[in-house]
Amino acid sequence: MVIEEWKKSGIATKFPTYRNSALITTHSWQKGKRQDDGAEGLWRINDGIYDFTSFIDKHPGGPFWIRETKGTDITEAFEAHHLTTAPEKMIAKYKVRDAAEPRIYTLTLEEGGFYKTLKERVREQLKTIDKRPKKKSDLIHLGLVVSLYLLGIASAKYNSLLALVLASVALCWTVIVSHNYFHRRDNWQMYAFNLGMMNFAAWRVSHALSHHIYPNSYFDLELSMFEPLLCWVPNPHIKSKLMRYVSWVTEPVAYALAFFIQMGTRIFYSLRHTNILYWHDLLPLTIPIAIYLGTGGSLGIWICVRQWLAMTSIASFSFCLIGLNAAHHDPEIYHEGDANREDRDWGLFQVDTIIDRGDLKWSQFLVLTHFGDHVLHHLFPTLDHGLLPALYPVLYQTLDEFKGHLRECNHIEHMIGQHKQLLRIEPNPRAPGAGK
Repeated sequence: MVIEEWKKSGIATKFPTYRNSALITTHSWQKGKRQDDGAEGLWRINDGIYDFTSFIDKHPGGPFWIRETKGTDITEAFEAHHLTTAPEKMIAKYKVRDAAEPRIYTLTLEEGGFYKTLKERVREQLKTIDKRPKKKSDLIHLGLVVSLYLLGIASAKYNSLLALVLASVALCWTVIVSHNYFHRRDNWQMYAFNLGMMNFAAWRVSHALSHHIYPNSYFDLELSMFEPLLCWVPNPHIKSKLMRYVSWVTEPVAYALAFFIQMGTRIFYSLRHTNILYWHDLLPLTIPIAIYLGTGGSLGIWICVRQWLAMTSIASFSFCLIGLNAAHHDPEIYHEGDANREDRDWGLFQVDTIIDRGDLKWSQFLVLTHFGDHVLHHLFPTLDHGLLPALYPVLYQTLDEFKGHLRECNHIEHMIGQHKQLLRIEPNPRAPGAGK
């Protein structure tokens, strides 16, 4: 079968099946990946087929990760989510055969390559660094969770617009900081992500398993899920001239409705197709309930619900304003269709798809609440953000050796670049690392 030129992927030998779905969700992404990956109904790592069925409930990180990846290629996810060498040795007993077909993904994780070299150095560095910032992250997260409830109650009790805005910001930051936790083994903090009407289980797929592994490519669900309202792929076949310019108008509306759209899509899909709702999808309701109880029941239920919906809308807008202008969208950043660097190392690919927020690094609070230290977070997603600053010396050293470059800018520059990327339709002809 001949693939149309514009559908050819820069990181794979085929165009992902899920992108042909009428309604793109985490479920359709998983279903398409099971068709594409050549995992033969089991789990694929490199060119081996593994049967982890008996290991699902034994997995130290929780059963979700193993259960939800059955039938797919988990090579990069396995590497990025395990820093020690023990898992690699442990899985040998679960191998059942060699894969029948070559991997469709063209990114590499070779011994002596950028990522494997950096990973080994980080493993050594972690033995000596100060672990106390991890506790500080936990306190910041707890403080934000408590603040959003108290401020939400105050906003209704005193009819205060200022308290409402502050509650909304606290909700936004709670969701962002909770993202620091859902990449790891199961923990209570990850449930706070759901307070923004999104769901950490769905985002473990769309964010941790899709976006983190294949950023800015056709396989990145976080690109396709915003289309056609927002399209960052520089391709005229999927981004018309009208879409390019109208996106600047629809953008603020998409921002304010993003949380509601996430919930609405899951409900719609569950009613029409397969259930993808969980008991913890009810957690957002704890906010209007807390407002009602915190005001002694003196306010009507509708007023409490109205206050919650206003909080959620402002938080949704703030979340998108921060998140979509945090690291990944600028004409200088690699997007699907742009020229690839000659070295296909997966870690270098991550670096090429990110420009870090250089204006945040002085504050752990700002890093946590604004997706800071983004390159290191993509490379080592299970590490607490508080530990990442100590890893910069080995990152810079390894980047220099492999012709990589850590780019930085501030939030305003990111916002400008993100809007330029919405307009861009011409691929970058010069590959990252190719020099001037």
